[in-house]
Parts: sequence; C-alpha cells; structure tokens
Amino acid sequence: MPHRLTVADVMTRDVITLDREDSLADARRCMEQARVRHLPVVAGGRLVGLVSHRDLLAASLSVFAEASEREERRLFAQIPVRELMHDAVRVRPETPVREAAGILMESKFGCLPVVGDGDALVGIVTEADFVRLAATMLDAIEA
Repeated sequence: MPHRLTVADVMTRDVITLDREDSLADARRCMEQARVRHLPVVAGGRLVGLVSHRDLLAASLSVFAEASEREERRLFAQIPVRELMHDAVRVRPETPVREAAGILMESKFGCLPVVGDGDALVGIVTEADFVRLAATMLDAIEA
C-alpha cells in the first residue's frame, strides 16, 4: 500500500513561539527576525492561541490609528499578546495532507498549528510548506 502523506511529512518542526505575557512588540520583532507571519502562543508547551502578522497590522491600524509611531511602539511594548491572540484551528501530525490543504483553502488561514496529546505543540504547517511540497512533486514529475 502506498504511503499517504500526512501533516507530519510536511510540517515545520522547529517552531518559534510566544508566551501569553510576551508583548506585541516582542511578536513583531520575532516575525521580522524570523521572517514568519504566524506565531503560536504556548503555555507549558501547550498551544493556547495564535498571533498573526495580520493581527498585528489590524491592531496597528485600528486601535492606534491616531497614535504617533513612537506612541505605537510604546503601546506595543506594554500590551501582552494574550490581548490579541485568537484560538487556532489545529491539526494532528497524522492528519492527511490533502485534508489540511482543504482546511487552509476553505478557511483562508495561512497556517495550522500541529498538536499532539494534550494540545502539545509539535509543529506548524504553513502555506510555504505546501509550496515546498508542490515544488518537490513537480521536480519528481519532471525527473
């Protein structure tokens, strides 16, 4: 029987995470330095939420629209990510890749955190992981 691709086959295992008490400034800095758009929020290794670049942009545009750039930096340094994080649709490592792709496309999410027992974060699958998979498959087809 052929191997069916699972999320474990394509996910990123080395995930940069935030703590609920990290600031929005910490989240922004992590995203910029690591060049990522999604940061899972964990407590004791357990997924408790997600903060995206889009969330930070929305906060910057709406809440601080009237604030100067300096004031925004000050506020971002004081606000913990728990104030902005949201619940995340999650998948398990054994979830078929096709199912995870369907979830991303239907929901228009940019990522799916991957959790094991007790909601322990074990990875993340992103749009970039699917692009990498597509490139690998195209190389195999052309070979």
